Amino acid sequence: MAKAKHTKETYIDWYRLMLLIRRFEEKSAQMYGQNKIRGFCHLYIGQEAVVAGMASAKQKGDKVITAYRDHGHALAMGITANAVMAELFGRIDGCSKGKGGSMHMFSKEHDFFGGHGIVGGQIPLGAGIALAEQYNGTDNVCFCYMGDGAVRQGALHETFNMAMVWNLPVVFICENNNYAMGTSVERTTNVLDIYKIASGFDMPAEQVDGMSCEAVHESMERAAKRGREGKGPTFVELKTYRYRGHSMSDPAKYRTKDEVEAYQKIDPIEVVKATILKNKYMTQKELDAMDEEIEKEVANSVEFADNSPFPDASELYTDVYETEYPFIVE
Repeated sequence: MAKAKHTKETYIDWYRLMLLIRRFEEKSAQMYGQNKIRGFCHLYIGQEAVVAGMASAKQKGDKVITAYRDHGHALAMGITANAVMAELFGRIDGCSKGKGGSMHMFSKEHDFFGGHGIVGGQIPLGAGIALAEQYNGTDNVCFCYMGDGAVRQGALHETFNMAMVWNLPVVFICENNNYAMGTSVERTTNVLDIYKIASGFDMPAEQVDGMSCEAVHESMERAAKRGREGKGPTFVELKTYRYRGHSMSDPAKYRTKDEVEAYQKIDPIEVVKATILKNKYMTQKELDAMDEEIEKEVANSVEFADNSPFPDASELYTDVYETEYPFIVE
């Protein structure tokens, strides 16, 4: 039997985190259908290995920023299911006090800086976070996530240029799930290997299997090490796949059933589960018990969110940036 590439604890941590995200997102879809969650809601089902591999590679103090498909990132950074679900419900006990909703998760305590609804808007912010770490003399890096649609934004090119000029400790990560909002990569560019965009800036880059926790972990470790050693940014394209539509309102008719089923055959949760069983890290009975425990945790998060009050109207005036010297037009 081939030896597993990582420790028993790492595989178990990956499995638990990915299963938590999967069950949480399935419950979110159910709650959306019951009108408990309003507005836009983008599920992470299928892409769990992308954050699981990062979570095991990051060090304490590293920062993470992402776009609006952010529930999985929030959970991976240690924000509780209770706080994430309450945020989805728009309640005061949510991680953004119920004022951010699905697309704007945030927790300074957990080094998670969003959750951003503007396509590509988080890319320059990620570089700014890395600049702050560099200025403060830490060895922390910023993991800055984006989708394959966001790489078409001009802000990416401006940010890549500045990040290279300033040698910033940032790992730019493209979660390439093939379809952006619903248009395939093939229909939007003649450069199908997105990681090659970095070559115009002499930025180190690689394309990685985003359905593999092992591959993601190793790529994140390499890129973070480069940043910590003062060698600047890295661009990593993670080839992944979402099983659901872009958002809850998307029936995803632009792809075939066979294509989705092909990716489900390499589901990262099932792959890690098989490794755990093969190496006898846990028994099937123990895995079933973990699944039951996670189901309960997610069910409890719904109860917690339901019992949490809505924010008071006065919350409109809190957590809002205000300059010391307001701009006045005379």
